Amino acid sequence: MTTAFILSVAAAATLLAAATPAMAQDRIYRCGNEYTNSSASAKQRDCKLVEGGNVTVIQGTRPSTAPQAGSGGGGGGNVVTAPPSAPRIDTGEQRARDSDARAILEGELRRAEARQADLLREYANGTPERLPNETPDSQKYRDRVAELKASIARNDGDIAGIKREIARLPASR
Repeated sequence: MTTAFILSVAAAATLLAAATPAMAQDRIYRCGNEYTNSSASAKQRDCKLVEGGNVTVIQGTRPSTAPQAGSGGGGGGNVVTAPPSAPRIDTGEQRARDSDARAILEGELRRAEARQADLLREYANGTPERLPNETPDSQKYRDRVAELKASIARNDGDIAGIKREIARLPASR
């Protein structure tokens, strides 16, 4: 039994010793955004030796270039076109949809601005009125003030987002 144990330990040690060189890594050099393990190439390109750990580099794929939608030199930016199978929408119907979207967003903006005014009034520049169950320096009061401040910041972000969405819509006619 002890002989079998010793043999199994010896076999495991032999396997570990044989596997160690396979796991070891050559010296790696970084040349800008590229890596190499060729010291001759690294010397020519003035690369830096990478120390302090193994390097794993996964070769990515190059993005394919999509054919341009139009051949005109009409300007910058990406043009997004619908696939040919997409249903066509009448210009008048699209204007109506844009108008509805604008009306909805403007309504949301009015509600958000009214909510902001209420929050600012309640916040009172950081010193809101104390509720009956709050003492002057109670944690409840400080928590409520912090929550009001956070609500004001969130609502301000909502207002900015709604304004950005309105700006993205075509001008009303």
